[in-house]
Amino acid sequence: MVEEISIDAWAISDIINCYQDKKSDYPELFEIVKDYDLSKPNSKIPFKVYVELCNWIEKKLGRFNLIKIGRRIGESTYKLMIDTNMVNPESKPLEVMKALVQMVQKGVHDPRRRGWEIVAFSEKSIQMRKTQFFNTHIQVGLLDTLVRKCKVYGVQVNLVKEQANGDDFDEYLITWL
Repeated sequence: MVEEISIDAWAISDIINCYQDKKSDYPELFEIVKDYDLSKPNSKIPFKVYVELCNWIEKKLGRFNLIKIGRRIGESTYKLMIDTNMVNPESKPLEVMKALVQMVQKGVHDPRRRGWEIVAFSEKSIQMRKTQFFNTHIQVGLLDTLVRKCKVYGVQVNLVKEQANGDDFDEYLITWL
């Protein structure tokens, strides 16, 4: 399913860079990316590399590490959104989530155009549906970081539908005060 999909190298770099200081401790992790040039942020990396990295981290290091990686990817994603004028420091959560939908369409190269959808929103919440094969736990950190950039407080990201439990897609309810 993921064979036809690629992802921009910067996202893979964000994952692997979390462990640069542990390279000698986790040689299997670095083995996964050894054949790919991550020095060019926009170069295309097979999506299966992302999946393999996430699976290794979840099995060997645990889910919290994936949430932490998601926060790092959220920082990079937000910076890219700002740098490309997709959002600004005054943007509201809904604007940032709309930018995320667009950014994934550009950064993940999938003939079926899977990524993110906004399912519902209100003044203090947004429900997002993940239609791409992104790691479930990384997305918690990503969404949390992006919404916190909007100068809102009390942010919570809850998985309200989960493919692992038989749902068609993972869906996240993001709330704030």
